[in-house]
Amino acid sequence: MESFDYIVIGGGSAGSAVAGRLAVDGTRRVCLLEAGGRNDNILVKTPGFMPFLLTNANYRYETVPQKGLGGRTGYQPRGRGLGGSSAINAMVYIRGNRWDYDNWAAEGATGWAYDDVLPYFKRAEANVRGSDDFHGAGGPLFVEDQKYANPASHAFVEAAAALQLRTNGDFNGERQEGFGLYQVTQHKGERWSAARAYVEPIREQGNFAVRTDTLVDKLVVEAGRVTGVQIRRGGKSETLLARRGVVLSAGAFNSPQILMLSGVGPAAHLKEHGIDVVVDRPAVGSNLQDHIDYVSGWETSSDVPMGQTLKGTLKMAAAIVEHRRKRTGVMTTCYAEAGGFWTVMPDAPAPDVQWHFVPAVLEDHGREKVKAHGFSLHACVLRPESRGTVRLGSADAAAAPVIDPNFLADERDMATLRAGVRLSHRIAEAPPLQAFGPRDRHPIDLNDDAALDTLIRARADTVYHPVGTCRMGSDADAVVDPTLRLNGLEGLWVADASVMPKLVSGNTNAPSIMIGERCADFVMGAERA
Repeated sequence: MESFDYIVIGGGSAGSAVAGRLAVDGTRRVCLLEAGGRNDNILVKTPGFMPFLLTNANYRYETVPQKGLGGRTGYQPRGRGLGGSSAINAMVYIRGNRWDYDNWAAEGATGWAYDDVLPYFKRAEANVRGSDDFHGAGGPLFVEDQKYANPASHAFVEAAAALQLRTNGDFNGERQEGFGLYQVTQHKGERWSAARAYVEPIREQGNFAVRTDTLVDKLVVEAGRVTGVQIRRGGKSETLLARRGVVLSAGAFNSPQILMLSGVGPAAHLKEHGIDVVVDRPAVGSNLQDHIDYVSGWETSSDVPMGQTLKGTLKMAAAIVEHRRKRTGVMTTCYAEAGGFWTVMPDAPAPDVQWHFVPAVLEDHGREKVKAHGFSLHACVLRPESRGTVRLGSADAAAAPVIDPNFLADERDMATLRAGVRLSHRIAEAPPLQAFGPRDRHPIDLNDDAALDTLIRARADTVYHPVGTCRMGSDADAVVDPTLRLNGLEGLWVADASVMPKLVSGNTNAPSIMIGERCADFVMGAERA
């Protein structure tokens, strides 16, 4: 059996950061395991090809029927392959709000206040604007201003300003509130995933083994300690040994799944699937939170926004040629080019809704083809009160987990989303966007709460930010402690969005990378203890 100092399970945003930091100095033998492929191809690297990743490098999970969505199942895309969801996402670089992290610390995640995590965000970052009190310039993760943004995206920012909504040029600086263009994880016109930042530069080092197309069946536990990992690769099953420990970074769905397959989780549920209970940990797979999101859409008489028309297709064909030659132009788009944060409820401690503006018509996560030019405006509830679960559907690791976000179970989430959607329409009705001749694709009386709620339940879904299923805390029920060690087993850390006790107020890729950076320090600190 092969032996390593550390085995990292999952090559996504956090796992890439952990593995890269542990391996980079050459003193530790590190193995990174990833179920998908390398993701080193033109579809992944070219930002504008993101829609094609809906069916590539993607687990394409579905939820159970959601009562809050009128009995519909929801779509849950998750990145598969090195880089994880950072290889298929919209590349928007957002950290969340200071209040989020201070609240984590206040509720038991000791050492995770904003001032504690800020140095790790800065350490990871190579911001094109340079370093300052909030940003770093020397890290492996490139963060850049967009090389191209559609005129409609600029008009969105102008429309918000016309309503006296603050313009913000840096959502990750001193203040989050306001509207503007997003910074993106790109470099020289290409997507810069966590794998490109942390794994690819050192993948040929002799101490670093990167195993793609490798499915983890379960952890190997001996006398209360995780000593290795049982895997399937190339049709064969084998066990890899971990002398010092294992880091589980398989994401908010697959990390709890692997724990439960290994006998760590709610005892009664494990027994239902014939799994021997190693540690009865009821919180594993609980506390699932996700950003519920509603997309308002408008078709336009103008062909300036993107569109799946003959003219739009010809524009994109020319843009592909430009990008291959120069790495510039429309194919550098992140699609969610502009957006903002605003407070819509009177008791909110920080902005409670986020907007993503897309200069194209989106229906059903882009899976429904609309032959028209137009724009879409996402509004999502930043700190939802609804809580869901992840459970096993089978004792086979290759089977999808059972995902139940329990969307809109709490009426407070609907009230916030309702207010966010109404503000979306106010922005769209401002003169800068009206200049494109928009026509509402789903017109209703926005002042009618019942009609609006019905429309939301018929069309809302995730904006791809599941967290919380291996909750961090200082209490006895927490899955991991504030140093990300699993409570109840030695030699195991969990590092990904699953450890977030509460969802951050924004996109989750940058916070997941930060968690990976911190975990690497915790692991190396344990060596010195």
